[in-house]
Amino acid sequence: MRRVKAFLAFCYDFVIGDDWTVAAAVAAALAITYAVSKTSVPAWWIVPAATAVIFPLSLRRATRRG
Repeated sequence: MRRVKAFLAFCYDFVIGDDWTVAAAVAAALAITYAVSKTSVPAWWIVPAATAVIFPLSLRRATRRG
């Protein structure tokens, strides 16, 4: 049981890391991409566009804290 807890703690730290908002935004971008892929609209551009928005915002927030 100790190894399972350690593995789950590792997974949480790896996915969430220091900024839970980035993880939530990536999950939302993937969900939107999935939803759009079920339509006739091309969905390939959603994750790169979300990354282009998320990364600078996260970087700005991190530099203001430190």
